[in-house]
Order: sequence, then C-alpha cells, then structure tokens
Amino acid sequence: MAVNLPETPSDAGSGPVPAAGRGPGASDAPGGRAEARRRARGSRVRKARRAGRRPRPWWIEVPAMAAVGLVVALLIKTCLFQVFTIPSGSMENTLRIGDRVGVNKFAPLTGWKPEPGQPVVFKDPGGWLPPQPTDSNPLTNAVTSVLSFVGLVPPKDDNYLVKRVVATGGQTVQCAGSTLTVDGKKVDEPYLHPGDDSCAGLNFGPVTVPSGSVWVEGDHRSDSADSRYHQRGPGGGAVPVANVVGPVAAVVWPLNHLDWFGWVGR
Repeated sequence: MAVNLPETPSDAGSGPVPAAGRGPGASDAPGGRAEARRRARGSRVRKARRAGRRPRPWWIEVPAMAAVGLVVALLIKTCLFQVFTIPSGSMENTLRIGDRVGVNKFAPLTGWKPEPGQPVVFKDPGGWLPPQPTDSNPLTNAVTSVLSFVGLVPPKDDNYLVKRVVATGGQTVQCAGSTLTVDGKKVDEPYLHPGDDSCAGLNFGPVTVPSGSVWVEGDHRSDSADSRYHQRGPGGGAVPVANVVGPVAAVVWPLNHLDWFGWVGR
C-alpha cells in the first residue's frame, strides 16, 4: 500500500531551481544580465557618437572653410553684388574719390534696364580710359587676380566707369547754355556738383541715342569725360547696354560715407 509522505526540506531543495534573472521582473532587476547588455549597447553607441563628432585636423578644416568662403564670394559676385572703387571726382558729390560702391548685378538678371537718372557702372566701351598699370610682382599679382576673380576686391583690370544715365535708346538729348533736354523736355538735375550747371560750358546735340545704348554723364559735369567727350568714338558717345554691369545700389566704404541708393539706384 503506497503511502504519500510529506515533502521534506531536502526533497524541495532537490528540485529544479529557477535560474537567476528568470523570475518575474528579474530581467529588469538591478545587476541582471539584461541590464548589463543594455549598458554595454549604450556604451558602444556613446563611443560611436563621440567618434563621429571628433574634430578634423586644422590642416583639413582651414582649407575646407577657405574653399567654401571663396565659392560663396564668387556666387555673390556673379549673381548679387560686386564692389567697385571710384577712381575720380567725376561723380562728386554723390560719389567721392576712393568710395567703394556695391553694384546690383542681380537686377539685370531679372530684366532690369537702365533708366534716366540712375547711376550705373559699365565696362569701357573703347578708348574712354588710358591703359591700366600692371603689377610687376608675380606673387601679389596672382593674389590680386584671385581676390578680384571672386569679388573680394575691385576688378583687377579696373577698366570700368561709373556715370549717371541721362537718356536711353531712341531718346534725343541736347545741351545748350545751361539747359539739358531729353526729347525736348528740360531735365531737372538736383544731383549736380555745387557750382556746375547741366552743360558746364559744353553745348552739344541734338543726339539721338542708338537703340540698345545709353547716354551717360557725370554729376560733376565740369570734371567728367563722359558721353559728351566721346562722340567721335564707338557708338557716338553712347554706351551699349550690354556693357552695363548694373545700377549702383550703395556706398559700402568708407564708414563715414555709407549711403543707400535703392535696389536700382536713384
């Protein structure tokens, strides 16, 4: 006859014992294997992140930053603004000798065309400027060429001029005595240099400006070799619109002469 004996402590200890960490909630218990694995994974992730943020050596970082800066400067010069230096007093007192002006190169890309009254920068159409001196030092010449190419300094050849548009293609301009007329109407010129009148002793015209060109004169009318003085040159003194870089938008240097002329000049 079988007899069921009560389980003794020794018998209870002989049965299978739950493995550590296998009981309810054991995987989350402090010191458990699951927690150790999570910590190990977190440590590896943190090390990888630190490795990804490691700074590059300066001999790589500096040239890379310089290259990015040059590309940005080139894009600005090509599509937005370019700086030019005023070499003479022909536009005084609006623009003075040594002023650096920002020219809006974006305006022509959006369909802008020169209008009477706007100061503009344009490339010499031929014979307006004497030959420009060259730098005999090959090192400084190379540096200046690069900086000029990206627009950080004024154009190296410096064969650009700045004048004010007086008349555009198809208009007839004339000056007699002290009165400037365009299509027979007197032009009011409040920007003229003090002491000057519109003709400054040089009568001309009537001249009809060729299509696709502009007639330009300096604000310091008695000290400006402009369209009036080049009537025997290419275009009869008129400047092709294709030579116009853009309107003068601002004086950007020196600080005591900062001025804003507007998006397309004034």
